[in-house]
Amino acid sequence: MYRLYDYRPSGNGYKVRLVMKALAIPYELVELDIKVGATRTPAFLAKNPNGRIPLLEVPGRGCLAESHAIISFLAEGSALVPTDPWHRAQMWQWMCFEQYNLEPNIGTARFWLASLKRTPAELGEKLTEKHQKGREALAVLEQGLEGRPFLVAERYSLADIALYAYTHASAEAGLPLDPYPAIRAWIGRVENQPGWAPITAP
Repeated sequence: MYRLYDYRPSGNGYKVRLVMKALAIPYELVELDIKVGATRTPAFLAKNPNGRIPLLEVPGRGCLAESHAIISFLAEGSALVPTDPWHRAQMWQWMCFEQYNLEPNIGTARFWLASLKRTPAELGEKLTEKHQKGREALAVLEQGLEGRPFLVAERYSLADIALYAYTHASAEAGLPLDPYPAIRAWIGRVENQPGWAPITAP
């Protein structure tokens, strides 16, 4: 059985859990508190020298890090990965956008505010910058979803899972989704998918 090392509030870890639930893949969850350095111990660093979660331990193969590498491995050959090369490239285009534009801003602001319990006054200009770039990322996503049920090829894919994980929790980053009707409707469709569970679920 797969073993997933994770911090449950993490959007990156949530992506992996959503894929496993969508595909009915059994796994053991090992929860680590990144706030107290649980991923910086010698035992964990031996598994992932980068000292981050999520980390998937694959029987007979070893450990796989980085959320998008993990979910692409798990979903290989499933309906979550388009078979058409153009649609598959579009899936990766959105997943790269998530890692470069959305997660570093919305995910980081959410971690500061919701996990570390920092205040906007404490964070100052750092938070202002994250919010501005987060709004820019949400505007791109809103445009990408206008008139579409899902991000790629009119069907649910890894792209939707990857973008949903942090987007649905944008309010916890100080970025309410009221100005983004297409995103809000899409979130509802994602949450109606088989196997969906909230981020708090193991």
